[in-house]
Amino acid sequence: MSPRIQRRVLPDVPILHDAGLSPVLRRIYAARGVHDAQDIDLRLARLLPPTLGDLDRACEHLLRWRDAQAHITVVGDFDADGATGTALAVRGLRLLGFQRVDYRVPNRFLHGYGLSPALVETLHPAPDAILTVDNGVAALAGVAAAKARGTDVLVTDHHLPADTLPEAVAIVNPNLHGDAFPSKSLAGVSVVFYLLIALRARLRELGSPQGQVDLSCLLDLVAIGTVADLVALDANNRRLVRAGLQRIRDERAQPGVLALFRAAGRDPRRAIAADLGFAIGPRINAAGRLEDMALGIECLLCDDPVRADAFAHRLNSINHERRDLQQAMVEQAEALLEARLPSLDAAHLPAGLVLHDADWHSGVIGLVASKLKERLHRPIIACAPADDGSGEWKGSGRSIPGFHLRDCLVAIDTRHPGLLKRYGGHAMAAGLSLDGERLPELVRAFERLAAEWLSSEQLQAVIWTDGPLQAEDISLGQAEALRAGGPWGQAFPEPLFDNEFELEHWSVMAERHLRLSLRLLPERHPVDAIFFNAYRGEAPPKTFRAAYQLDIDEWRGEPRLRLMLRHWE
Repeated sequence: MSPRIQRRVLPDVPILHDAGLSPVLRRIYAARGVHDAQDIDLRLARLLPPTLGDLDRACEHLLRWRDAQAHITVVGDFDADGATGTALAVRGLRLLGFQRVDYRVPNRFLHGYGLSPALVETLHPAPDAILTVDNGVAALAGVAAAKARGTDVLVTDHHLPADTLPEAVAIVNPNLHGDAFPSKSLAGVSVVFYLLIALRARLRELGSPQGQVDLSCLLDLVAIGTVADLVALDANNRRLVRAGLQRIRDERAQPGVLALFRAAGRDPRRAIAADLGFAIGPRINAAGRLEDMALGIECLLCDDPVRADAFAHRLNSINHERRDLQQAMVEQAEALLEARLPSLDAAHLPAGLVLHDADWHSGVIGLVASKLKERLHRPIIACAPADDGSGEWKGSGRSIPGFHLRDCLVAIDTRHPGLLKRYGGHAMAAGLSLDGERLPELVRAFERLAAEWLSSEQLQAVIWTDGPLQAEDISLGQAEALRAGGPWGQAFPEPLFDNEFELEHWSVMAERHLRLSLRLLPERHPVDAIFFNAYRGEAPPKTFRAAYQLDIDEWRGEPRLRLMLRHWE
């Protein structure tokens, strides 16, 4: 599914002229909806205050538990947001004077998602209180099971709630109906961070020494969870991510975070948001996908650099295993499609696809759905059998702009009552479970809804760029200015440009990649470039239009400009 290059439309208003920015950076910010210099003032002093609903009640319970030296168990999720949030909650509560804090994360293959009755049954002895992180807003049965054992539950979450909420002592979630907190894009780890900020303020009012604790030491965890969970990087989230990145660059992050950078072969002193999303987050996630997320959390909680390195190397090994398994499953999915359809072009592909295989690993299906969604530009659900032999299958979906995946599952549940046993998620990602014999029904229902909801224009992939650069702007200085202008990420994409180039010479690198020397047309401006996974056994075209990023090559410690090509036509 070949995408087309299209330039973002700039608003017809002059903005940020007094902000001391280059014309290139001004136009980039304008295209991302930045209309006020306050939106690029990323100092922590401008962080939104802790005004989430139920924070007061949550703090009252936490103070009571602290005074009683209650046993609190943090229950997280088995992804990077849940892992960083769990580590942050444990570290933060201990900093604020809580003496008896531990954690549990469900094993996706044994307990299912979140605070489930199955997980509650494994907590021996039963804790006095449970604090959920990145889950809980849909855990009606799990909260009820905890209450039956005499355990209070305080929910912190960011997922969209259903009509019925669990009977928790408090629910802190910016997406609850009626919550006035301005940023609805907080990751789960950030919700917990705000809870700790509010609790510290209460302790300060009470004159407690813990009221003076510096919680900024936890911001590296906030940054990793925020970027890895692909929440929108609005101004508030960018403030959190930038502050966390600065701690990493200063090498003041948790020992486990620095160990993960070493295991990934990345220099923390040059850390950018992409390192968190493509190097650190996947290594944490791998533990929850293939083994037990406790391994990732222990790495983030470890204060001994030697032990942290051991954890990080184990996570790195699991991540390599995950990549191999993912690649094999993607190839199997493509083979299934090729056997089913005459071709994989737009004329033959349904608007949405459900793919399933009895041999697939349920911990990796979300990644398979993501890879196929990128290739085919269709909403995709990948399904695999649960590991408990129950006959239940699990599905993980990824979507494209304009197709709200959770709303689709709500519609399927309405049209086909009982088909979905459980479901939940967001616009772009969602999960579900169903009985295996009903998979054909899910396939038909999903394809029908996708055909109803998606137009042919929405099914055409588009690579949006920030337009062309002049020769003088293709420079190391401009690349460094753009790097400093971030953090870039979800809903605040890294700058991407397009120009016409003439090929001067080229070579193949590692059998699949292209190393290029290009001249900018018509200025005849030579520049080095690289295009990963682009070699198909044929010479590149002599002239072409390319979408590219300005990249900084750190070869042998000397920064050099390099273009990173993303697409050409």
